[in-house]
Amino acid sequence: MNATLTDRYVDAATRSVPEKQRAEIAAELRERIADQLDARLEEGEPRETAERAVLTELGDPDKLAAGYTDRKLYLVGPRYYLDWWRLLKLLWAIVPACAVFGVALGMTLAGERFGEIMGTVWAVLIGTIVHVGFWVTLVFFIVERSGANAPMSATWTPDALPQPREKGTTFGEMIASLVFLFLAAGAVVWDHFIGFAPSAPGLSFLDPGLWPWWVFLLFLVMAIEAMLAVLVHVVGRWTIAFAVLNAILALAVAVPALVLLTQDALINPEFFPTVIPDGSADTVASVLAVISGFLIAGIAIWDIVDGFLKAWRTRTVR
Repeated sequence: MNATLTDRYVDAATRSVPEKQRAEIAAELRERIADQLDARLEEGEPRETAERAVLTELGDPDKLAAGYTDRKLYLVGPRYYLDWWRLLKLLWAIVPACAVFGVALGMTLAGERFGEIMGTVWAVLIGTIVHVGFWVTLVFFIVERSGANAPMSATWTPDALPQPREKGTTFGEMIASLVFLFLAAGAVVWDHFIGFAPSAPGLSFLDPGLWPWWVFLLFLVMAIEAMLAVLVHVVGRWTIAFAVLNAILALAVAVPALVLLTQDALINPEFFPTVIPDGSADTVASVLAVISGFLIAGIAIWDIVDGFLKAWRTRTVR
């Protein structure tokens, strides 16, 4: 069932208010919208047009929420506060991660030691966060003080409303997780018995020495992940316990994979020399091994963070 504009508006307006006030404010806001909507319907307006007009008059839900909680939207001035905060959150979510990944990948390919890489990465991470915050704030300070009518301050409309966040997990998400795990397991079996190199049938990408015990442990973790997906759907929401279990499963895959990768025991040593017989196999293998390591670590971190975020969001909307 699709959420109505009113549902989306109330959800957006109550996200940033304290949890104890959320239900009360949501009920008051729905009553306020319903009263204004009924008045317009009595005048003969179509329901869809009337609902959109009412929400447009109420304005940006973040500003409305700030008014309900008596929260001042100030940095250097209230005019562009929400534009500044939304842009800053977006840039902080993207720029530091890209900078850290690029520096770490470059230093790893250059053969730098782990300690040097970590020291540089932390410096880059902190520096990027500070610089993004400073320069974005400076730009908004200049715009605010200059009195310029920046295009970012356009009139708010209901089209900007986000969809409500899921409180639990849908049936489709459970099926997607199960299908992904099934395809991953199938790919591992296919790789071992058939291979993915058309020029060398039967040549596996993964080291054959991983069979049977390492692969058995991988399939065991996949089976537990499948049960976790079903449990989350049955319970209807993520919990801290589910997030912890999800983190353990992610580490159970990532840590052994990274250890095996550093010991040259994850990728079949015969794969690249067979597929690339022109003498550049060692270089390609080294680069892909580094990239694979970053992908394994990145996916594990993302999976862990995503699980805890879902659990936290579920707690805040209850």
